[in-house]
Amino acid sequence: MPKKQQHYKTIVLSDIHLGSKWSKTKEVTRFLKQHSCDTLILCGDIVDGWSLMRGKNSKWRRCHTNFIKVLLDISHDTKIIYVRGNHDDFLDRVIPLTFSNISVVKDYIYTSGDKRYYVLHGDVFDKVTSSMSWLAKVGDVGYSFLLWANKIYNRRRLKKGLPYYSIAREIKLKVKASVSYISDFEKHIVDIAGKKECQGVICGHIHYPEKKMIGNVLYLNSGDWMESLSALTEDYDGNWNVYIEEKVLSTRQMEKETIFHTELAV
Repeated sequence: MPKKQQHYKTIVLSDIHLGSKWSKTKEVTRFLKQHSCDTLILCGDIVDGWSLMRGKNSKWRRCHTNFIKVLLDISHDTKIIYVRGNHDDFLDRVIPLTFSNISVVKDYIYTSGDKRYYVLHGDVFDKVTSSMSWLAKVGDVGYSFLLWANKIYNRRRLKKGLPYYSIAREIKLKVKASVSYISDFEKHIVDIAGKKECQGVICGHIHYPEKKMIGNVLYLNSGDWMESLSALTEDYDGNWNVYIEEKVLSTRQMEKETIFHTELAV
């Protein structure tokens, strides 16, 4: 029996990376079919232009096209705000752009009740991606290698009956430089939100889902659909939650996945 669709005031997705072979496009498409909203914010890196240009780790699959079709279908009833990210920086040539019920922008002020949220991908606060794009692309290759190693490592864990383990996530949490980078990113992005007289900030970019107060500003990061499989949801009372779709590898068949849905109130 199909799962009953759950409706929200707002859903935020980011870092889907369509065009990359690491994109969990089927999972995010399933998510959109099971969760509807009045406003859908696509917070950058929806299409991975870097991967498509590089070619080696890219492949535009039918499921990537199906995701675009779902967006077009829901746009009849849902307002869609597409905020440009660094991997889809090819959009710089056309933004701002509005067609039908879809707007493509560089950044956005989202108003909910009496609160204003500054919405942006977040790459402008990353010195590597904003000032040294060549180094960022080298780092992107390294991240792709981590994802490849992660896949091989988890195949071996699966044979031993062990649960899924994210190498990339653990590196982010344990390496001092990575933790410092995330902390600096959050601080800078919250500071600019305050200067824009916003009570909250919504972003992506660092592939780390989060909801927390930093000073007087609510910091919200939607994570990604390569590893975290996460989103932000807002109900009609203005309450935000981090949604995480947990991926459990089957012990009988590695390529099949059993999806358990959890809503994590942080």
